[in-house]
Amino acid sequence: MFDDWMQRYEYMIELGKSLPLIDEQYKNEDHIIKGCQSKVWVHADMKDGLVVFTADSDAIITKGIIAILIRVFSNQAPNTILETDTDFIDEIGLKEHLSPTRANGLVSMIKQIKMYALAYQTKVN
Repeated sequence: MFDDWMQRYEYMIELGKSLPLIDEQYKNEDHIIKGCQSKVWVHADMKDGLVVFTADSDAIITKGIIAILIRVFSNQAPNTILETDTDFIDEIGLKEHLSPTRANGLVSMIKQIKMYALAYQTKVN
């Protein structure tokens, strides 16, 4: 879809602007993603059997990264989130174009999203 990584970064920044923002009450230490260079907050709610995520970040690229993840994982059943592999990240080449600290942050974001799904899956069962 894009010829170079600058276009992809610009697209990620645009995605970040459309991110369903987290309510200010969740921008606290309980919702911050550990292991990210930037501050990233993620919150999850269960609505009609689906996990709905909201998030925010203080960095525009990181906000774009979490926006991509939310587009993939939000409004899914907990078991679907848990079973979803993240090969798409490698397929689009995202991880290889991030700094090591941002790549670690990406892994931490995915881990936290799956932890929310696991918690809701446990409640459902």
